[in-house]
Amino acid sequence: MMRVGVVAALTVAGAEAASVSAATQAKGNPIRKVVTMLQMITKKIEKEGKDNEDLHEQFICECNKNQASLQKAIDTGAAAGSDQAAALAQGGEQQKQLVQDISDEKAARASAKETIATATSIREKEAKAFAAMKADSEANIASMTAAIKALRAGTGGSFLQTDAAKTLRDLVQTEQDRFSQNDREELSAFLQSGQSHSGTDEIIGMLEQLKETMSKDLADATATEEDAIKTFNELVAAKTKEFETLQASIEEKMTRLGELGVANAEMSNAGGDTADAGAADAKALADLKAACEKRQKEYEGEVKSQAEELLALADTIAMLNDDDALELFKKALPSAASSFMQMTASEAALRTRALALVHAAHKKHTKSDKLAFLALALHGKRKGFDKVVSLIDRMAAQLKVEQKMDNEKKDYCLAEFDKADDEKKALERKVSDSATAIMDAKETLASLVEEIKKIQAGVKELDTNVADATSQRQEENAVYKQTMAENVAAKALIEMAKNRMNKFYNPSLYKAAPKRELSEEDRIAVNMGGTAPPTPAPGGIAGTGIKVFMQVDAGVQKKGEMGAGVIAMMDLLLKDLDNQITVGETEEKNAQEDYETAMEDAKTERAANTKLLGEKMSAKAETDSALEQHTEDKASFTEQLQGNGQYIASLHADCDWLLEKFDQRKEARTDEIDAMLKAKDVLNGADYSLLQVTRAHLRGHQ
Repeated sequence: MMRVGVVAALTVAGAEAASVSAATQAKGNPIRKVVTMLQMITKKIEKEGKDNEDLHEQFICECNKNQASLQKAIDTGAAAGSDQAAALAQGGEQQKQLVQDISDEKAARASAKETIATATSIREKEAKAFAAMKADSEANIASMTAAIKALRAGTGGSFLQTDAAKTLRDLVQTEQDRFSQNDREELSAFLQSGQSHSGTDEIIGMLEQLKETMSKDLADATATEEDAIKTFNELVAAKTKEFETLQASIEEKMTRLGELGVANAEMSNAGGDTADAGAADAKALADLKAACEKRQKEYEGEVKSQAEELLALADTIAMLNDDDALELFKKALPSAASSFMQMTASEAALRTRALALVHAAHKKHTKSDKLAFLALALHGKRKGFDKVVSLIDRMAAQLKVEQKMDNEKKDYCLAEFDKADDEKKALERKVSDSATAIMDAKETLASLVEEIKKIQAGVKELDTNVADATSQRQEENAVYKQTMAENVAAKALIEMAKNRMNKFYNPSLYKAAPKRELSEEDRIAVNMGGTAPPTPAPGGIAGTGIKVFMQVDAGVQKKGEMGAGVIAMMDLLLKDLDNQITVGETEEKNAQEDYETAMEDAKTERAANTKLLGEKMSAKAETDSALEQHTEDKASFTEQLQGNGQYIASLHADCDWLLEKFDQRKEARTDEIDAMLKAKDVLNGADYSLLQVTRAHLRGHQ
């Protein structure tokens, strides 16, 4: 605003007159006093403009510096966010790989354990069989030893009454393949009645040979058993070592999986914090740019207003200081009595008027120490105006500094309250989200545990069903093979019987047996005039070679009477057998196809269940890790929320009084500064009692 104190004085008539000495009037034109004051005001405005320009340059410098700092923080945060995202993606891949490795090693561990169990079961069966065989062999060898000893001692008759003789008799019956027909008969006769056709030495020789053979067999079986034990021990040791290695690896990878899960969660949180910080910095940068642009516009307005004010002052000085104007004022102001404006006043009057302004302001603000000190300075009789004006300038400057500090403190408090409240809301939201995540994780864990139990039970039930179906299929196949063998044998026998009947009843339908193929040795003998060896009896049923035994009724038929009927009956039987064979083959084929389909479906289902079980186990491990992380997050956020509450309480303790009294304190300082500057203007010659002029000394500080 333009300073109008002196300018207005030039336009107001009837100002209070004061005594001015004739000597003062004679020394020059009184209008020069007005010009001098206008020149002082011009210099003051120019100085204020220079000071304002310096302050604005510092402000712009700080704006640029803070903008560069915020931009750098934003760029750094963006780079860090990119690195964190890449690290998080890599950690996620590592986590997936660990889960897969753990699943594979668990499967290998289960396979090793199953191999040990299977080998142990087989070994136990073999050991049991060997123990039984060894016991039987040792008993048989002991019996033969006792028999040989008794025969050599001539006590064979008494030996036949012992348990050893009974064991030997059982051996001869069960081990018939070890003896020829004659030897078996000799031994059986001896063991039954003590008699032998070939003599005691022959019996002793046979027993010693059998004893030697059985001892050798026992030694071989013992060596085989020892080899089997060694192989079993080596297998168990290798699989046990493999199991322990896999167990250690699984535990180590489970630990790494947990640590990696925590690290990934922390990286994710860090990424979120970086993003939040980047967003906050971007908002702060935008706000700062807006504030700097606003201040720049305000400064440009102030510069324009200041230029207009200086132009007005310059024009006024030019008008009043013109030679013609000075000459006019000399003529218009011939003496002090006719002067329309008092240019000088006594120091006492000026002190009194300035003191009145200070007292008025002091009554309004009774606690102002600065107004009290200024009033005391104005009471002084010896202190010149220069010192009082200097004191006023210092006090006004100090009040402006204090007001600036209050402004900054208010802005700080409001900003911190907003920031703390935002942090409180964010932390409350994080605590709530963590609690929800914990509840969700627990529910997920319970669901996963139940699903894992169901899948394991399903796999066990499926394995049982597969075993039962396999056992049933084996039994059915065995019955089928037996039935088919019987049907094929019966058919072959009937066809052979029918052919034999045709030889007698229908010679034209008879099929001769294929010509016998002689061996090379037999052909040489025949070519040299010898005879072929007799054809061995085919054995089986009635010498037919068919080895399936059947009960048949034999009867004598007269030639020509019932032959045709019997052959017709055989044809019906053959047709029935063909039908049974066809039906049996079809049923067996269908049953086998159904079994294979069921096994393939079971295999597919088990593979799917096994895969699903692995996924559920991995999901459970991940959920366990997530639950632990959510629990830690909730504790951390709760602790931060408590710290935030304490910080808000400290802000209230530090800021509430200032925020409550800010307007009152600002108004009081404004009044004090206004009173001081009015007193200063009075000391410089202004008269507020007549002019009622308002001056904007606090321009830019309201």
